[in-house]
Amino acid sequence: MRVGLQIPSFTFPGGPGQIGPAFGRMARDADQAGLHSLWVMDHFFQIGVVGPPEEPMLESYSALAYAAALTERITLGTMVTGVTYRHPGILIKTVTTLDVLSGGRAWLGIGAAWNEEESRGLGVRFPPVAERFERLEETLRIAHQMWKGDESAFEGDHYTLERPLNSPPALRSPHPPILIGGGGEKKTLRFVARYADACNLFDGEELPRKLDVLREHCEREGRDYAEIEKTSLGRFTGPPSVDEVVDTIGRLAERGVDHAIFTQATGQDLAGTLGEALTQIEKLVPAGR
Repeated sequence: MRVGLQIPSFTFPGGPGQIGPAFGRMARDADQAGLHSLWVMDHFFQIGVVGPPEEPMLESYSALAYAAALTERITLGTMVTGVTYRHPGILIKTVTTLDVLSGGRAWLGIGAAWNEEESRGLGVRFPPVAERFERLEETLRIAHQMWKGDESAFEGDHYTLERPLNSPPALRSPHPPILIGGGGEKKTLRFVARYADACNLFDGEELPRKLDVLREHCEREGRDYAEIEKTSLGRFTGPPSVDEVVDTIGRLAERGVDHAIFTQATGQDLAGTLGEALTQIEKLVPAGR
């Protein structure tokens, strides 16, 4: 089981001048605790489940580049980029740059987008849902083409790239893993089976059924279900104990999750607890637990 940390809030004591030091410390702590992944949301306004839109929110890829310079092993990604506000060619170039500068530690986390409020606030067109999924599929096709080094013109219904050059190439082989966020059963999970290396689902009662749907899509697409990394996103209502984290990771593993990602609530210091839980799990596994 891999374990990751998502940092969704940048509201720290001391105001904006403390955002850099605090976020940097969290990234280093997660890296040193042995966590596999570090994630930030690709939003421009804070989202409602975390806080009001006026709360501080960092641009995600700048934040990940900063974290890359302060860490050595932990992988880095967005949870997740909305397809409507990142042009595909530029997005793949951005993720490739992060991969090169981090020594091969980047993810492409992507989804169909949902936050109309921030799009309208910043003057970004927010298409209807059907078009957003069309754009998502074209972006996934462009990602595969650019990471293969194929510079031939791409002609889609929404995007035209005359020469999708991507130099330098990504360091990760065959490419930075593509994670699609969302549990939509007709399109999102079908796109996972067709194009992605990982899915991300919310930790909840529906998780086992969503994985069953993904397995069915894999069968129809001729894809090996085992090839896809199953990740989950969850949170603790308060500061968890190490035993609580161990039990949660065990429950997720039994449900078929390969990579458990936990959201750090404001004021929590979650990286250390997750690291201790990993150490405890490593001691328990040889005993057959």
